[in-house]
Amino acid sequence: MIQKVLEILYTQSKFNDRGFRYFVSKTTFVTKLIMKLLYTLIITFFSVISYSQIVTDRPDQTESSSTVGLGNLQIESGILVQYEDVNQFRQILAPTSLFRYGLTEGVELRLLSQLESNRFGDFSIDGISDLQIGTKIQILKGEGRNTEIAFISHIIIPSGTAGLSTDELGTINKLSIAHSLGDRISLGYNIGYDHIDSGNAITYSIAFGFGINDKFGMYAEPFGSWEEDDDFDHNFDAGITYLVNDNCQLDFSFGTGITNNMNYISVGGSWLIQRNSDSE
Repeated sequence: MIQKVLEILYTQSKFNDRGFRYFVSKTTFVTKLIMKLLYTLIITFFSVISYSQIVTDRPDQTESSSTVGLGNLQIESGILVQYEDVNQFRQILAPTSLFRYGLTEGVELRLLSQLESNRFGDFSIDGISDLQIGTKIQILKGEGRNTEIAFISHIIIPSGTAGLSTDELGTINKLSIAHSLGDRISLGYNIGYDHIDSGNAITYSIAFGFGINDKFGMYAEPFGSWEEDDDFDHNFDAGITYLVNDNCQLDFSFGTGITNNMNYISVGGSWLIQRNSDSE
């Protein structure tokens, strides 16, 4: 392409043969130099990126006790459709996306963003949910131990679409504990306190995880909350995960209410990008 352009310039210019050949040689040299520089930059960029086996906070309600590690970025995204038959309520989150970035080996920055579509009978509203910004701090790491412990806290910022926003600051807090019970069996549980839309609630979840093989895993989980008006809300969900490779995982899950008529179904995926510590 460059050569054709130069030939056109030659036919339409006053360059003599010697001057044109000199111009072409210099241009070719510069082009090759630019290509080499671009190649070097690309190789350098990808040399500081590597991938490691992923540990996610989805699809279950129980947050993991692991952090993503220093300089690592993890993106967890999915689609959720939920129905409540009592009041003919339908909610779609598409997508719901959690971004996790490692500030240190044991502390991560978290950002949760959701596009939301709600319908109450004949009334519907679409928009953006309130933004959540938070952190996960690992208190006890699992190296050489069968137990991990972490504390998670999110601040809800009233930034969503009118009708979807709570219009006030809120907070979600969880203590996350996980136990390895064998090569393919794990137990994780959360206990938490939420302050959302002027209401307070104690939350819980208990997830039993089973590794079917090196690629497929499954879980079963009771979860719920106890609100300050003595309203107990208990639910159950289950799901399956598929490890595409060490840095990518797909998931499918569904849930139902035990003390209510809630039902949901969800699909999603997670992607981990990890810095190569050897490149530092």
